[in-house]
Amino acid sequence: MRALNILAVCVMTALLNGCAAYHLGPVNDQVAGEKSIEILPFNNQTLEPRLGDAVTQALRERLQTDGTYRIATHGEGDIVVTGVITRYIRDSLSYLPGDVLTAENYHVTITAHVIAREPESGKVLLDKNVSGSTLVQVGTDLASAERQSAPLLAEDLARNVTELITEGAW
Repeated sequence: MRALNILAVCVMTALLNGCAAYHLGPVNDQVAGEKSIEILPFNNQTLEPRLGDAVTQALRERLQTDGTYRIATHGEGDIVVTGVITRYIRDSLSYLPGDVLTAENYHVTITAHVIAREPESGKVLLDKNVSGSTLVQVGTDLASAERQSAPLLAEDLARNVTELITEGAW
């Protein structure tokens, strides 16, 4: 019986210690919504159209959903985020059966150089290349498939940027 009690205490201690670092809300020692963030439109330097708008919108939505910062809609925010989409890469993953030249699936990756700074102090919080990727199933039309996958690509990039900004991994 004593061994069972010791085992129960050990299990409870392990469970409590495993959750000791877990907490709700922002992880960068900020109060949720205390600071505002402004996302300027991303510049697209690739040949793939409309990526800048998709990434800008996805990042605004992701940061708003996260809740660590308020989105600055009028005037400059406490943090200003700018970005330039620098790369769009499409890699073949699989080919049509019996045709080794025609790709059936692609892995698409975009890379953006993202800068987040505090305008008052000029302090740079983030200055990094960040990537996002998705799978594109071609079907009958590659252009349509890529156009339909753009929101997923932008969302993955936005998730990665938001994680870097909100967790303070600068």
